[in-house]
Amino acid sequence: MIRHKSQPLTFFTPKATNNSGAPFFDTGISAGFPSPAEDFKEQRLSLDKELIKNKEATFFARVSGQSMIGAGLDDNDLLVIDRSLEPTNNKIAVCFLDGEFTVKRLKVDKDEVWLQPENPNYPIIKITSDNDFVIWGIVTSVIKKV
Repeated sequence: MIRHKSQPLTFFTPKATNNSGAPFFDTGISAGFPSPAEDFKEQRLSLDKELIKNKEATFFARVSGQSMIGAGLDDNDLLVIDRSLEPTNNKIAVCFLDGEFTVKRLKVDKDEVWLQPENPNYPIIKITSDNDFVIWGIVTSVIKKV
């Protein structure tokens, strides 16, 4: 990945690989009683193929902050962002607002746009003509460490 630094998100671009993917067992992982080992059939899984639909328009960004914890986006999570998707009401978007990148839920009603955090400790932001505002891309997936 190639890294681009911007506050409060850190951006990365996908790096092309000829890797055939990691081992993948397509039988499901039991959260109850374990299945017999002979039932597993090993295949290869590419996370690029699973998570990236439009390679030229896809970027990754690391979350910094707590404003979207209610949507399951925690500090240091890795976002998959597709710039080719249409920004519509209720989508989670990465936006450029007044010189900074932010990730928020879009609320669109007629000609009005709000950026809604998913944490009650943060204010809803109403976008006005005074703002320098661009919807940069739509979040399609989040990658977490456990």
